[in-house]
Amino acid sequence: MALYDARSLRNLMQGVIRALLSIRPDTRLFVNQQASNDSDTAWRATGLQDGSCQTLRLTHALRAITQRLAGPTADLISTMTNCISSCDAVLIQMGGQRRHLQSVGGPVEPLQSMQALLAAVEAFDSADTMLVDADELHPDLSTHPEAVSLFMFAHSLRQAADKVRALSTRVFEMQNRCQRWSLQLPSYPWYKQLNRSNQQIRHDRGGLTAGFYFRSKAQLERTMGDLLGQPFVPSGRNDAIGGSKPRASVDGQEGPGKHQSHEAQLVRDGSQELRQKIWRVLHRMQGFESRFAFKVVLVTSLLSVPAWLEQSRGWWNRYEIWWTVVTVWLMTHPRVSGTLQDLAARLLCVLLGAVWGGLAFAADNGNPYVMAVFAVVFMVPMMYRYTQSDHPRSGIMGCISFTVVSLSTLVDRGQPSTVTIAWTRGLAFAIAILASILTNWIIWRFVARHELRKSLSAMMLHLAILYRGVISKYIYYDSLHQPSAKDVERSEMLEGRLREGFVRIRQLMELTRHEIRLRAPFDPLPYSALIEGCERFFDHLVEVRQSSLYWDPSIGVSNQEAIDSLVWFRRDAVAVILMNLYILASALRADQPVPRYLPSAAAARKRLISQMEDVEAKHKEDSSVEKKLGRRWADVYRYAFSSALTDIVEQLQHLQRYTKEITGEAGFAAIEMD
Repeated sequence: MALYDARSLRNLMQGVIRALLSIRPDTRLFVNQQASNDSDTAWRATGLQDGSCQTLRLTHALRAITQRLAGPTADLISTMTNCISSCDAVLIQMGGQRRHLQSVGGPVEPLQSMQALLAAVEAFDSADTMLVDADELHPDLSTHPEAVSLFMFAHSLRQAADKVRALSTRVFEMQNRCQRWSLQLPSYPWYKQLNRSNQQIRHDRGGLTAGFYFRSKAQLERTMGDLLGQPFVPSGRNDAIGGSKPRASVDGQEGPGKHQSHEAQLVRDGSQELRQKIWRVLHRMQGFESRFAFKVVLVTSLLSVPAWLEQSRGWWNRYEIWWTVVTVWLMTHPRVSGTLQDLAARLLCVLLGAVWGGLAFAADNGNPYVMAVFAVVFMVPMMYRYTQSDHPRSGIMGCISFTVVSLSTLVDRGQPSTVTIAWTRGLAFAIAILASILTNWIIWRFVARHELRKSLSAMMLHLAILYRGVISKYIYYDSLHQPSAKDVERSEMLEGRLREGFVRIRQLMELTRHEIRLRAPFDPLPYSALIEGCERFFDHLVEVRQSSLYWDPSIGVSNQEAIDSLVWFRRDAVAVILMNLYILASALRADQPVPRYLPSAAAARKRLISQMEDVEAKHKEDSSVEKKLGRRWADVYRYAFSSALTDIVEQLQHLQRYTKEITGEAGFAAIEMD
């Protein structure tokens, strides 16, 4: 498989996953006919009792939607499932793992599944077009939540079908090309080959969770830094939407969003460029690599002092105490410091290895066969602990301790005594383990709960940047700067990295369970609730972006005067949410209490909705009328768009409550009266 094929296949698979994640499975589209009739009878009785004709109209509309879309939608789901299974079978066959084909139902031809999917898509589109002309549908149906949920479920599946069809087409093309033998040269980038480590190396090195977290965090910060360095400059209020020339930006370029990043502006001046390079070098020297090097040099230098003194050099060399320096170098980790459980496990394995190595020699006075039996009994569980368990460092230290003691006694023939060799080497290893872990605990220690709080602060800042980008790029834009396919692709890439960030934060929270805390047990519940709240906030943002692609905010109010009357209300609604996110992120970062009273995003949202209703009612006669199908979907996505923004405001209140539980709430200082 070529690099281009692997990259395109990865992007298409991510597109399918994103499309499936956007589907809300809690739908009433597939209720059976008897349940539909019973529900119809109940709604009809309720409508007759209330004397409301609107309930009866809604009942007929929901029933018409269910009857016309349930069958085509079910066929669409079935064909999508078969199509994904066929892609799975083809990729397994291309990978040379044909024995696993039975687990996925045997080989399936992708061409047949693609044809079935195309037929199901055509049937769904035909049923959707016929539903538009149905007499049961009325204009106010797009404002009813249950009807909107049915439409959104069906249309989300339709979008997912396009993603699955693109994936199947790609897999079919790859299958046709792989039918003949071809020579594939190495295509992996050289700089990645030099820096890449496989899974076993990462496991043996330890600190896998923290390593993945910091790597994902650095990658996400670089991406967010690029977005933050290109601020959006909105067009002027007097700029016409139709075709006027956009106003020039500050740096002489035209159009909004054309500012260069901060680093690009620094290049203009040579002295500033030199200062920037010096700052980068000094900032890099403050990173974890320099701190790790400083700690290793400090500990190894202090432990090597007896080797430079005349009165201690004899026993240093005689008892091989230099193993202490070697062990410290091996056990000191650049990221994590180790818990009390790790300390106890390493000491136990080291002492057990030293004792077992002495017994191996003393059992038969150094018989190699007896020592080999002892080695098998001890080394097998230690090697398993090193290569397969979650505590590899204790396993490797047990192996080293047994090897050093057993070979030292064999070389020296047990002189001066086996007990002396065992306890001196074992004590050297124990001192080294204590020194490495205590140094990491004292100097620049890694505290998972502190890093968890800072990571949540960074995630809130990232959500604020993402919210600003979605509002400026997908909602409040002019006709000259509509979101392009490249913008959508970049947003999907950013959303994927943010989802990975949530996974790493949850893994980081698991590390807090093993940390020592002297004041009180660490309570992870507020942090877990805050992570869930941030992820729901993020999901609502993704829903807003996806809905904005199918609904233009200027559909309801295309009059320039009406748009100008909404500017201040839109500004307040956006600014309040950004301000709340910045305040909460700063409180988490500095571990300071949150102010008791914050600007109300709900009030700003309510004022905006009220103003939009007044403007739409005033300029309703001036609004353009689209085609029936496009208008119906525009109304549906408009409702979903508005509901997602309202859910964002509601979720922001939950974030405030959870943050206050973590950092506390700032009250008012008592006023001293004279």
